[in-house]
Amino acid sequence: MASPPPPPPPQPEVVEDFFGYVKVYSDGSIYRSNNNNPRNLLLHDHHYTNTVHYKDCLFDKQHNLYLRLYKPATPPFTKLPILFYFHGGGFCGISRGNPRPHNLCFRLAEGLQALVISLYYRLAPEHRLPAAVDDGLNALRWLQGQGKLRDSGDEKEVWLCEEVVDFDNVFVFGDSSGGNMAHHLAVRLTPGSVELEPVRVRGYVMLTPFFGGMVRTKREEERPCEAFWSQHIFDQMWRLAAPVGSDRDHPLVNPFGPSSPSLENVGLDPILVMVGGEEVLSDRVKEYARRLKEMGKNIEIVVFEEKEHGFFTEHPRSEMAETVLLIVKGVWAFYAFLMKDWFLGVPNGNGFLLGAAQLALYAIYWKPMTNQTSTSHDLEKNEQQEQKHLVPPPNTGS
Repeated sequence: MASPPPPPPPQPEVVEDFFGYVKVYSDGSIYRSNNNNPRNLLLHDHHYTNTVHYKDCLFDKQHNLYLRLYKPATPPFTKLPILFYFHGGGFCGISRGNPRPHNLCFRLAEGLQALVISLYYRLAPEHRLPAAVDDGLNALRWLQGQGKLRDSGDEKEVWLCEEVVDFDNVFVFGDSSGGNMAHHLAVRLTPGSVELEPVRVRGYVMLTPFFGGMVRTKREEERPCEAFWSQHIFDQMWRLAAPVGSDRDHPLVNPFGPSSPSLENVGLDPILVMVGGEEVLSDRVKEYARRLKEMGKNIEIVVFEEKEHGFFTEHPRSEMAETVLLIVKGVWAFYAFLMKDWFLGVPNGNGFLLGAAQLALYAIYWKPMTNQTSTSHDLEKNEQQEQKHLVPPPNTGS
């Protein structure tokens, strides 16, 4: 009598389920949905038909990585500054074609009158950190290569001709996990990014940079949820994105963790940080800015009171988004005025006049917004009244 067939092997179980968009199984296999828009966000292309053009550009053949370039349809009479944009998504979500970064980059190109370059980097858990940071650096090196090429030839991107863009006036803008990337690039690059010549990174804008830590902040402990985002979601993102075997104190996750290298003697280009006052991450972002400020770094923070995560990126045409753009333009003009027009060469009269006009508008518009925003000075006064409150994580035995 024949023996019965062996039982089928057990089916792998789901050990991580990220909104059904990404699933990790017990056998190590990974499922990623083809749905590039799981939250059903709407494209805003129709708002920018006559104001902004865009195109895709393959920059890393080995990993099949693309950049998406956005250019004002009617450029100003001066060269376009360059804004490198790193999208959010916890290093796990958002790939090319997702409406969120697409809509935002339209708004950035139109509102800032800049050539915006949006990077679609490798995603976790298939490609854990530092893959995304490496891709960000490689994208900047690609831009450097474009700056060195003659304005002709098969490899030259026509939107990056020297007559069109200003390689000497580059800013890096990172949103959430993209803000984390911006921080690590600022640390990797020397001030002035001399290793990227002719590309000159003037500064970094970080919108709620996504950091973590094993020790909870007061906000994370007492109010771990927003309308959509929560500490539970952020913890899951770190489990999917952090290097294998690490925790939330890994240096790529926590820049001030117990094993993170000191930033005391690291030179950094100017940094502008923005965060919503009602974000779960708000205390951690404020602490990041405070500690760098104490080290003497050139960093400023603006807190948008009563705003939650995604207040700018998910609503790029809102009144608050206009405020963000005016702040960025004001800072942009300020550093162009101090670092380029006066100290680094012959004054650029057009840039000076435009910058002065932007700063004037920024100052005028800022007055009615003072009840909705807080600056670094306001936060320092608050911190004198309330000491930092950190809550150790529960001992789960794992």
